[in-house]
Amino acid sequence: MSKALEGIKVLDVGQLVQGPQAGATLADMGAEVIKIELPMIGDLSRWIHCSQEDTRNAYYVACNRGKQCMTLDLRTPEGAVIFKQMVLSSDIIISNFKPGTMEEWGLGFEDMQELNAGIIWAAGSTFGPDGPDAEQEGADLAGQCAGGLISTIGYEGSPYSPVGVTIADHIGSQNLLSGILAALFYREKSGQGQKIEGSLLGGQIWAQASEYTHYLMTNEVPGRGHFSHPLLRGVYGIFETDDGWIGIIGVPPDSRDAFFIAMGQPELALDNRFLGLLASREDLNELFERLNPVFREKTTEQWCSILRDMGVRYAPVRDYADTVADPGAWINGYFQEAVDERGETVPIVGTPIRMSATPLTPSAKVAALGQHTDELLKAQGYTAEHILDLRSRNVI
Repeated sequence: MSKALEGIKVLDVGQLVQGPQAGATLADMGAEVIKIELPMIGDLSRWIHCSQEDTRNAYYVACNRGKQCMTLDLRTPEGAVIFKQMVLSSDIIISNFKPGTMEEWGLGFEDMQELNAGIIWAAGSTFGPDGPDAEQEGADLAGQCAGGLISTIGYEGSPYSPVGVTIADHIGSQNLLSGILAALFYREKSGQGQKIEGSLLGGQIWAQASEYTHYLMTNEVPGRGHFSHPLLRGVYGIFETDDGWIGIIGVPPDSRDAFFIAMGQPELALDNRFLGLLASREDLNELFERLNPVFREKTTEQWCSILRDMGVRYAPVRDYADTVADPGAWINGYFQEAVDERGETVPIVGTPIRMSATPLTPSAKVAALGQHTDELLKAQGYTAEHILDLRSRNVI
């Protein structure tokens, strides 16, 4: 079966998550992705081990599956020459260094466009390519902090805490991916490549577009969620059950009577303070105080059954083990099994995207550092002797 990006060649020089995950998704879509890493060191995520005893690297595996791997020091003149030779037959370059780094190496967009007018040059950063913080290095947590996400979590007066996943990196990666795909479409019409730029800060602001729009309209900072959402003030939040937690995602008007009867408090259905999602913080606190003890009387599964029958939107709060055990996550391909580089069938994170004519095919195969270097250089016309010389001088 054909793939959406079959025939597209990507040079991925990204680090950690933001750049590499965009490359991994392009590989899932059928592109040939060549991961370029620093000789002897590699991507920094190769050094983030599962534990002191378990030296497998989940971050690297998750973001670099299905790629070829080449070692090449882009900082050296010879390394830059080799890269430029590869650009001639490539479609996309992905990086997420500090802004200006690729330009310092003579590998910026203008330089690459002179070699290949159709090249799509995609660069991620932390704070954006311009402005006073442009050259400041950072990673996921910087995006969460600077983008305001952390300010919405928890209770007023309690210590701030980051989201427990690299959410800014992943959102930044998907934004880069969106720009790359749009640029490919434009190139089909015009023959012209272009520069794509994304950032962790920009991605976090965009991910909170509704909340930031509220602030821009009202000049009111939304504040912290208090087990709920700072702006959606109704029966919308997380409640403790007898054996866990459950999220209630609003109660539609035609379910209000049934919901509050099930909660043993039918009078709340007639209380105008709790109509819609605009209750005051004080009234919302009262509502949660009245509902919390009732939710603790039944198990999460019992509440799921009750809420499902009355048409109220809900979801059980799961940890990773619970989610992996969910049949729906496997049926929809969010988790899959695939054969890895050792020939063993292993579980992997699948893909959130389903395409009917050109389905994505996530790979479990992860290349060793520099595994394809010789093969790729020979394809560029380098002899075995030249390759040996380059390796002896740590160019590759």
